[in-house]
Amino acid sequence: MPYSPDLTAMLTEGARFEADGIQYVIERLPVGSVTVPTGEITACDPLTYSDGAEPFTVTIAPGVYPLTAWVALISQDGSAPQQRTAALQLAVNDQPAVRWEMALNPGQDVGVLDADVGYFGYPVDAGVGAIADVSAIAAVAAWDYDDLEDAFIPAQIPPGPAPVEAITDDVTGANVIIVSSGWGDGVYPTFVGYAADGSVCGFVTDFLIIPD
Repeated sequence: MPYSPDLTAMLTEGARFEADGIQYVIERLPVGSVTVPTGEITACDPLTYSDGAEPFTVTIAPGVYPLTAWVALISQDGSAPQQRTAALQLAVNDQPAVRWEMALNPGQDVGVLDADVGYFGYPVDAGVGAIADVSAIAAVAAWDYDDLEDAFIPAQIPPGPAPVEAITDDVTGANVIIVSSGWGDGVYPTFVGYAADGSVCGFVTDFLIIPD
């Protein structure tokens, strides 16, 4: 069976989960708005994998869409909670999702997935992730390290989910907002949410913080 998390519960302010004596409480943190000039969406670690990042097969209308980090406050036995980014959501409209499907790149087929390889996802090596227009990520791919450092590595990194924004295309206003990715490096799946009328209501990357 492909990996199928309960995203509706995860994207709920105040939701609580518990596993193995560890408590997880979800908080909602708006982190900005994403300008989408082409309507082609991708998710990636733009600091290390912007070159070759592919758009998902599902597209949306060009526009400006809110980006939200869903943060898990994690504690055990009354200890002070630590804060980790559980999910990153690009909201396309205000309708609730009634179903979720894995976001796929061209040529990917969920039919080949099984319990051992449960999802398609993007690799993270810099401890950050983003959901953005593919043109914004392509622009980052042309930058050198100094450009990346100036744009995305501030002298004082904000607390988790540590959002940092940069305009990557001055003509269209396309931008990339990075956030810290769960426990850090790994491979993370993204899902497409559909409303009752069949319209796309958002994209969500699951950073695999909340246990199944």
